[in-house]
Amino acid sequence: MTGFDHQDRSTFLNLASPLQAIISPSILASNFARLEEECRSVLPTAQWLHVDVMDGHFVPNISIGPCVVESLRRCSPHWFLDVHLMVSAPAQWVAAMAAAGASQYTLHLEATDDAAGVCRAVRAAGMQVGVALKPGTEVTPLLLQLLDDGLVDMVLIMTVEPGFGGQSFMHAVLPKVTALRQRYANLSIEVDGGLSAQTIEAAAAAGANVIVAGTSVFKAADRAAEIGVLKACVEKHIAAGLQQQKL
Repeated sequence: MTGFDHQDRSTFLNLASPLQAIISPSILASNFARLEEECRSVLPTAQWLHVDVMDGHFVPNISIGPCVVESLRRCSPHWFLDVHLMVSAPAQWVAAMAAAGASQYTLHLEATDDAAGVCRAVRAAGMQVGVALKPGTEVTPLLLQLLDDGLVDMVLIMTVEPGFGGQSFMHAVLPKVTALRQRYANLSIEVDGGLSAQTIEAAAAAGANVIVAGTSVFKAADRAAEIGVLKACVEKHIAAGLQQQKL
């Protein structure tokens, strides 16, 4: 793993950070019986680990919680743990996830009436702040205000319905990525769901620079090569965007 270090907050993202290609393999697709080994198999080439937390209320599935995040943190003090909270009460889990060792805490805009308050609490707890949108949620004035106020470090656009892995990529949500990229040149925009070598071109062309990939990475015969393909495509489009800004 390069570039991001849980122990060094200067490596965390903000709206002033240069745009980077970030691959965040989703451990939901890994073999949980060998979780540490699975994580170590992707981190030499991936930048983050994506950890999906589901409560069975906000989404119809249940996955893992702070105890697994804490176990991952014990594996390494340096891993960047990109924790996606698919929970109905995101404020409730801020302290627990910070104590467990989460690097980034991504809450769903749909899950709270006080998004600004939760974002401030996440930042105060020492974590990077992410805000996620379901496929059916548009880029709202509230999200733009959170970004303009500097309360959000990354936006996650779901490219499948949250709650289950292995779904098909939804191209119809990509205009949201494009709209955010046009407004915020340096905003890190994450996409999650159905990402693979077959869908990465569309996502990267729309403006996504943080790629969550589960099945395509963990089921690949050569995981490092799969991550390399995804990262190279994102880097190509970041370079093209920078060139366009100079014109």
